[in-house]
Amino acid sequence: MRRLSLRARRALGLRAARTQIFRQDKVWSRYSDDKIDIAHRLAQVLRVLSRSLPLSRPLRALSIGSSNEPQFRILESACRDGLYLLDIEAEAFAVVRERIRRQHTDHVRTIRGDYRSLLGDERRARRFRAGALDGHRMALVTLHHSLYYSAESSWRPLLSGLYRAVLTGGRARGPRAAIHAVLMASRSRHRRSTTWLYNHFAGAFFGVRNDQDLRRCGRTLRGDARFAGAHIVLSRSQVRFFSPSFEEFMGVIWMILLHPTVHRFSRDQQCAVIEHVYHHLWSRGLPLIQENDHLVIYRMR
Repeated sequence: MRRLSLRARRALGLRAARTQIFRQDKVWSRYSDDKIDIAHRLAQVLRVLSRSLPLSRPLRALSIGSSNEPQFRILESACRDGLYLLDIEAEAFAVVRERIRRQHTDHVRTIRGDYRSLLGDERRARRFRAGALDGHRMALVTLHHSLYYSAESSWRPLLSGLYRAVLTGGRARGPRAAIHAVLMASRSRHRRSTTWLYNHFAGAFFGVRNDQDLRRCGRTLRGDARFAGAHIVLSRSQVRFFSPSFEEFMGVIWMILLHPTVHRFSRDQQCAVIEHVYHHLWSRGLPLIQENDHLVIYRMR
């Protein structure tokens, strides 16, 4: 990679810290195989559902916090009876709404709001289904990296509400519906991983570490009476990211470090992050690694 002066790389890194999350995520989608990995796992879930559900019955899905990501196209084509997109990002919805008008995909609905307040427990999930989902239950609910923005202690009431009040039930020879959640692994020894970077810098500057463990959550659900009869599947994958633009690279770093949505790094702290990333990753042409945990909750009845 071409060398950048101290002044140049700091200017690019600081400017990247002001980039909208929507745009940072677009860079991540373009230069990593994260969305390919998620799409692959999503296709597996849809394949499992299609084996047990009648082909004559169209699917409905609720996508939480990933309205404009590449897997939208999979959901749009697979869920012809209704695809509901819940997101807080106005700019992401502007892109989706333009596409809906241009491609006449009238079965796609957009719902702007914060899932944490709209779907935080079973009572709110029932109210959300009655209003925003037109009373319909869903064959599929996706939470693709959306759980970053809520504490792990809130996941079980959220997932229970989705499972009991939003997912389709009934009798079948296999799964009736599913929740697919994806999240960055909470622990990693890989010094080029997103997990290591978060734990290192959030720990150094804010005294916190990543305590959001999707695998641990999945294991606890197996003993939760609210999920009696559910089939819960846990797996892990690894993805890579690299952009030849240092500004774009740093934009993704800030997204991973939750700056400024959760942690607000000072200018000096931002400069420390910029220098680390420049010297240990970008200038060496080394990709950022992310280990993804996948949780699938199949409703069997």
